[in-house]
Amino acid sequence: MHPYAAEFIGTMILILFGNGVVANVVLNRTNGNGSGWLVICAGWGIAVFLGASCSQEISGAHLNPAVTLAMLLSDEISVVDSVGYVVAQMLGAALGASLVFAFYREHFRLTGDGDAKLGCFANAPVIRNFTQAFSCEVLGTFALVLPVFLMTKPTILWADDSITQPPVMGLGAVGSLPIGLLVFGIGMSLGGTTGYAINPARDLAPRIMHWLLPIPGKRDSDWAYSWIPVVGPCVGAMIAVAVYRLLLVLPFA
Repeated sequence: MHPYAAEFIGTMILILFGNGVVANVVLNRTNGNGSGWLVICAGWGIAVFLGASCSQEISGAHLNPAVTLAMLLSDEISVVDSVGYVVAQMLGAALGASLVFAFYREHFRLTGDGDAKLGCFANAPVIRNFTQAFSCEVLGTFALVLPVFLMTKPTILWADDSITQPPVMGLGAVGSLPIGLLVFGIGMSLGGTTGYAINPARDLAPRIMHWLLPIPGKRDSDWAYSWIPVVGPCVGAMIAVAVYRLLLVLPFA
């Protein structure tokens, strides 16, 4: 599979499960209606785990333009490939959001709250303070990207004195579990202000689909806020790269 296809499929799965859990919690007449923030955070953690598991070995499982930007600034990916990754992520997110709408279409029809319907696609700040919202998205993405750089790749090293090069075995899909747990933790700890987009593709592509899809009784797509979940994560990723590079050159590092 081509890395772009892996990013497309991984991001589609991410949004299908992530936005799907939001729809299950906030839309009327679902089995999960009103089950709360813990369910949403757990669902997003699982969504990241599943999306990353499907693409990790092929593309590195960025699934996020902010992560791709961080990898570009760290010389881990070329400019051409970074553009291809971001395009694939956006298209995958758009498809995932569309599938959520198709799956819950009757529940969208039975829900009168336009804010809830928008929340199944994109984020909004609880308090309408854009300065605070921007800083929260910056810090939330910083808290995502820096640990990604610092995490040790999970492997099993077979200790055998009879061979000079002991085989190293990866953990397969289980290796993506730390990232899922990280996103779950960010949601529980830092998601209370903006809904922790921390991913431009996760917010912008579904927001565009909210605008395009024939959702009954929908409100406007809140374009005034739409730049914050895009620019904020990119700034947070750049700061994370700068801090990581600083850690590498410090005398005690």
